[in-house]
Amino acid sequence: METHVLSRIFLLVLCIYSLKTMVYGAGECGRNPPDREAIKLAPCAMAAQDTSAKVSAICCARVKQMGQNPKCLCAVMLSSTARSSGAKPEISMTIPKRCNIANRPVGYKCGAYTLP
Repeated sequence: METHVLSRIFLLVLCIYSLKTMVYGAGECGRNPPDREAIKLAPCAMAAQDTSAKVSAICCARVKQMGQNPKCLCAVMLSSTARSSGAKPEISMTIPKRCNIANRPVGYKCGAYTLP
């Protein structure tokens, strides 16, 4: 009987911890899923499809801000929202360099890609 009670207490603690994690966000981008964060990079749409496209200042500002969390930036660049907008991951990965972001996460492994 005592083991049964301990099992229930353990299960309850586990459920509370899981709920807390969901509320406070434990994903790559915290509380927001990468697909929602990808919308913030809409100004980068053309630059994410063509390496010769000019990268706008607003795109660079948003990539710089998001790049402070490389896991989030990576998840956003590989998100289904980014892909459905026509973004090509191999080109998206070049945007931080094309923006001349000095403290970009050079060499960061992002799926099958590496940030230059």
